[in-house]
Amino acid sequence: MDNQVFKNISKIIERDAKTATYKFALLRGVIDIIQDNSPYIKIKDDIVEIPLGLLIEKWLIYYYPILESEVDIPQINGKNLAFQSEFKIIISSYSSKGGLSFFYNDLRIKDISNEVNSEFYKLVLAIKKTITTMPMKYIGGSVFQKHYSIFNYTSGTLKNDKKQNSLWLVNGCGTFTVPRDYYEAFKILGSFISGTDNILFKWAEFSVNASGKVLTTGRIVNEILKFPVTERDVEASKKLYIEILAKQGSVSCVWSGGNISKYDIDHMLPFSIYKNNDLWNLLPSSPPTNKSKLDKIPSLNLITKQKELIIHYWEIIHQYQTERFMNELQISLLGNYAKNNWQQSAFSQLLQTSKYLIETRGYPEWQY
Repeated sequence: MDNQVFKNISKIIERDAKTATYKFALLRGVIDIIQDNSPYIKIKDDIVEIPLGLLIEKWLIYYYPILESEVDIPQINGKNLAFQSEFKIIISSYSSKGGLSFFYNDLRIKDISNEVNSEFYKLVLAIKKTITTMPMKYIGGSVFQKHYSIFNYTSGTLKNDKKQNSLWLVNGCGTFTVPRDYYEAFKILGSFISGTDNILFKWAEFSVNASGKVLTTGRIVNEILKFPVTERDVEASKKLYIEILAKQGSVSCVWSGGNISKYDIDHMLPFSIYKNNDLWNLLPSSPPTNKSKLDKIPSLNLITKQKELIIHYWEIIHQYQTERFMNELQISLLGNYAKNNWQQSAFSQLLQTSKYLIETRGYPEWQY
């Protein structure tokens, strides 16, 4: 990786055609997937391969609050987004059920409502077509003067199944590739590239200008940055733990190992950093320990030391919430690894993700 890669990325953000927000959504999505340290990422010599379904999921999250907003937030000059009509049907269906958070909950945990299976299938196909024939095709054109100069893709075979969720997207939508030097750049500096000086604010600026400057950047950014995981999701996880641990008898602090009569539910990887309320990431901790940890990343030594207890709690959750737990674990930690030895594979990925957050992204390390 050399400085030219960073120069090219800057040129792409500034110079490539800006007729819609698709380019910003593509770059933001790819960066977010890499920053998530997805276990599905495969490095093959000088090319990195990623499931296209992960990117489609990001677009669903990004565009839902924008299209749901009572205020018109322009995303394309003079017309609707290529998938807008399909998305509006899904948004309308979920409006009475709780909106974005419930939609995301279904996508990640319960499966998309059977009432809108056909409509959701059409939406996914429309987003996939948009990604692969528009921004993926044209990004980099201002630098390399050709199509698919940075991103390319292989198409999967997505079936209109009754069980539609994140794994369905990952398994059926094919893959896309990015050069390894761009992947490394996004991995190291992605948070800066997609920060206030670039993608998100450029996205907002586009909408401000397209609205005739009726809207403000702040209001648009607020809509763009809405995240589907809410306190309601956290409370549901806490309730689940209370029920499970009450049946198990004694409770041990995941970090000290000592028996505790009162406990908090700690995000092993802090929510403020990792935005993850998966059951595997929520473990019991003594209140003083949880307060001491705050938003720090547990050290690799500490995680390794507490391996037996962490896996013990995972196995308890697996016993009571098998399908949800395994779906979340596979998306976040297992990837394509076989489920028959999920404990070791998931724990290994937890260590890798913690190491990445500490050593590459620079988050503070915590040692009990």
